[in-house]
Amino acid sequence: MKKDSLKSEIEAVYPRMVELRRQFHQFPELSFKEEKTSMQVASILKDLGLDVRTGVGGNGVVAILEGTLPGRTVALRADMDALPIQDEKTCDYRSQVDGVMHACGHDAHMASLLGVAQILQQRKEEIRGRIVFLFQHAEEQIPGGAAQMIRAGALDGVDAVYGVHLWTPLPRGVVGIREGTLMAAADSFQIQVTGKGGHGGLPHQAVDAVVTASHLVVNLQTIVSRQLDPLKSGVISVGKLQGGESFNVIAESAVLTGTVRTFDPEIRSDIQRQIGKVAEQTCQMFGAQCDYRYQWGYPAVVNHPAEACQVAEVARWMLGKDQVWEISPMMAGEDFAYYLQERPGAFCFVGAGNEQKDFVYPHHHPRFDLDEEAMKISAELMIHTALAALK
Repeated sequence: MKKDSLKSEIEAVYPRMVELRRQFHQFPELSFKEEKTSMQVASILKDLGLDVRTGVGGNGVVAILEGTLPGRTVALRADMDALPIQDEKTCDYRSQVDGVMHACGHDAHMASLLGVAQILQQRKEEIRGRIVFLFQHAEEQIPGGAAQMIRAGALDGVDAVYGVHLWTPLPRGVVGIREGTLMAAADSFQIQVTGKGGHGGLPHQAVDAVVTASHLVVNLQTIVSRQLDPLKSGVISVGKLQGGESFNVIAESAVLTGTVRTFDPEIRSDIQRQIGKVAEQTCQMFGAQCDYRYQWGYPAVVNHPAEACQVAEVARWMLGKDQVWEISPMMAGEDFAYYLQERPGAFCFVGAGNEQKDFVYPHHHPRFDLDEEAMKISAELMIHTALAALK
């Protein structure tokens, strides 16, 4: 497919992509609750004439475009869920759902892939093989929708799978990718500390759960700083600590929850064990009891070399070699990892930041927004990558 011809087709579809993106943005749905979103997506795909399955692994939607000639099968994925965040932007398409917001770009992912589906369906006579469009639910919440869709057969017959994430830390016009490990495994943990409540003025008669938990927060950091090889990576972050009911009462219990991010499976398992050990020993030191629970989350996103190289080559052909960056691995997590454990493929980032338009807020921020022009680049990259993979 010629570059200039495709750009013209994307320009023609772009207003519809913007319209859809803003509709999704105004009416977001949380993970595992994307009923209306998936219905809207499925309706659009059916109107395009695609073979559509709904309820795939939950709220997932799978659409199949059959080319006129036999060949390989390539899958393209977009995620659909929003986050429990209050939208603080001032714009016409601000979220209309209190406390729920598309703060990670999934609305634009859906709109981009729907545009891709429309353009490719119009050119189906030129396609050799099949293209599978995966609209996935629940990327933001463990256990995630990817594994559920895979179990429901979403990858059956698929030879390669690709995903694009619009990413505001990168400027619009840039594509970021790397071979091998791209994103971290993302786990979570909870530790409940149980002591002995008492009078705030008589601490010697109590076992202070808040003090114990506070020491535990600090002690957990020594796992990475003092027990992990400095040349290897890991993060332990305690995001929430709750304990106590009154200023003059020593708390009997406290609960802390956090996340663990790693790249190496051995480091991942070791940190899981070490957290339990540190929690138990810290609680024993203060005479408290410990209940430790660890939830295994998404594995690391590991791009297959040949497929990542292909995406990079397509992006350089589209944008120029200086606009394709080999980015460092990042500690964010993504359940696209499950697809890559099952099939060859690659995941990449398309820059969607723009300082001049004030699209500078990070993902998961209440004022997050992105440069919608980046959807053109995402659509073009997905189309050229899919066609190249089919060949």
